[in-house]
Amino acid sequence: MSPLLDVRGLTHRYPAARGRTVRALEDVSLTLAKGEVLGIVGESGCGKTTLGRAVLRLVEPTAGAVLFDGEDVLSLPAARLKRRRRDLAVVFQDPFGSLNPRHTVRTLVGEPLMVHGEPGIDERVAEMLALVGLPADAAGRYPHEFSGGQRQRIAIARALALHPRLLVADEPVSALDVSIQSQIINLIADLRRRLGLSMLFISHDLSVVRHVSDRIAVMYLGRIVETGPAEALFARPAHPYTEALLSAVPRRPGEAKRARIVLEGDLPDPADPPSGCAFHGRCRFATPVCAETRPDLVARRLVGSGETRETACHLHPVAGELPL
Repeated sequence: MSPLLDVRGLTHRYPAARGRTVRALEDVSLTLAKGEVLGIVGESGCGKTTLGRAVLRLVEPTAGAVLFDGEDVLSLPAARLKRRRRDLAVVFQDPFGSLNPRHTVRTLVGEPLMVHGEPGIDERVAEMLALVGLPADAAGRYPHEFSGGQRQRIAIARALALHPRLLVADEPVSALDVSIQSQIINLIADLRRRLGLSMLFISHDLSVVRHVSDRIAVMYLGRIVETGPAEALFARPAHPYTEALLSAVPRRPGEAKRARIVLEGDLPDPADPPSGCAFHGRCRFATPVCAETRPDLVARRLVGSGETRETACHLHPVAGELPL
């Protein structure tokens, strides 16, 4: 079955001070099946948000393709792109900044419907508010009358108003109080099941990503360094960077304790990335080849087991080189 979303070689660079060029994304490729949730994780500045915006064409990538149902979103003319945007939606990180304070909830949630000429706006707004657990009378109120969690529910209602097929959730709970985060995460997970949503779920919190995702893609300095099923990746990370990230995640009951791995140094400068594997300067397993040759993201056989995983790391041989 063809994937709903097929990202190929996505690259985005933008000019910075003193004539430098920041490499926000470098040759990123991924797929997303219908009804699947792919978690995107990594440190701040690794390119997670840029990836989500590039997939939605909220920024214009430097190179690559974003195939949605086989159609390259990046090459669509304006009229066709507007029609395609019915299928694509986003929930931003900050519910305080993403909602216009001058508009009522009815206008905010109904705006996508108005833009696309949908009938029965009041009825659809009420339906969307009920879907996210807000009363119908919320439609006549303004964003400042709601808590942060309620505002994010409004933002989710707006995103789902046109019944999109792909939702990009960009750090949807990081700006909320911890006591409210679980409510929004549970709401998103419930809506995913009820509506059959396909989703890119972007977060720096691996515990949250594990709860909602089928697969996880780990990013480092603009590239994906590992992808795999969520539970398999948590049980046996293949890339040393993934291993370090997971070592800081609280254990579930019954899980073996992980040794804490503290990464030395800072994230490299995306305007002046290191040669070879970008992680080699912080990696405890680095060898000379890591500084010389950048490993491709391919299926590799994990050392010590018969499991294969997509990872960009010289520690593991390419799967095709050994009998499985």
